[in-house]
Amino acid sequence: MTAPTDRHRDRVPEDQAVPGPAAAEPTPSEERTGGVREVKSAARTLELLELLAARQNRPARLRELSEALGMPRSSCYAVLRTLTKYGWVRTDASGTLYGIGIRALLAGTSYLDTDPYVHTAKSVLDRLGEHLDETFHLGRLSGTDVVYLVTRESGQYLRPHSRVGRRLPAYSTALGKALLAGLDEAGLTEHLPAELAPLTEHTLTDRAALRRDLAEIRERGWAVDREENTVGVKCFALRLRYAEPATDAISCSVPLARLTPAREEDIVTALGRARDSIEQGVLSLGLGAWGADEG
Repeated sequence: MTAPTDRHRDRVPEDQAVPGPAAAEPTPSEERTGGVREVKSAARTLELLELLAARQNRPARLRELSEALGMPRSSCYAVLRTLTKYGWVRTDASGTLYGIGIRALLAGTSYLDTDPYVHTAKSVLDRLGEHLDETFHLGRLSGTDVVYLVTRESGQYLRPHSRVGRRLPAYSTALGKALLAGLDEAGLTEHLPAELAPLTEHTLTDRAALRRDLAEIRERGWAVDREENTVGVKCFALRLRYAEPATDAISCSVPLARLTPAREEDIVTALGRARDSIEQGVLSLGLGAWGADEG
């Protein structure tokens, strides 16, 4: 296959590239304060919400949460009751099990609704999905993970839940590896966890092997996930070059059962064209640094 990186690079001149979107919110382990004194109660509240969100459909008891966060049980209970009152946390009829509340959904939906990069990519991926009828994604680098912001599912099979809003380790996904391959050594160190835990038996958990794979991605022009995230599925991805370093990438996931060399070439070529379209859409909107004051 011809690397779309080289074939399409002149579509977004370096002197015209606009600053890209801010990365998704960092995880609790990342530096949040930027030199400003941290408000401990606010940090604890955010950590509690993120812990509940990460548990997905597994409600937690007070003791589990307080122990996981190293927070006194009385303090944890007070925060939980306040968050429950305002709808950020919900509880069962007994008041002993806690989960993420509907206000978190409303905030997350607002993030997607107001992000112009998401809107630009979604319309392109919708058209691409209609053409190839495979599953396409837009992901954004957030700490050591990739967050799924857009998913256009194939009509050939039905998934019981949406992947939008889910986080997966960047090193185990084509989306993440496409973005990791564009980072320098300092950036790579920042976005790799201390341990590369396996998601499947095919996940690259050896750092030397992962670095060789990232070097191949830079040379080839696109990333491949060979059952490293989901057994039986191969994924192809390209980073979006409207930011440097890139924070967003698009991908296509295909079951191995219906994947042929010719189909792989069609997918990579189509992803390259979709990337060009998204990048040109970003340029045409004249987007500046998202969230920055316009001067």
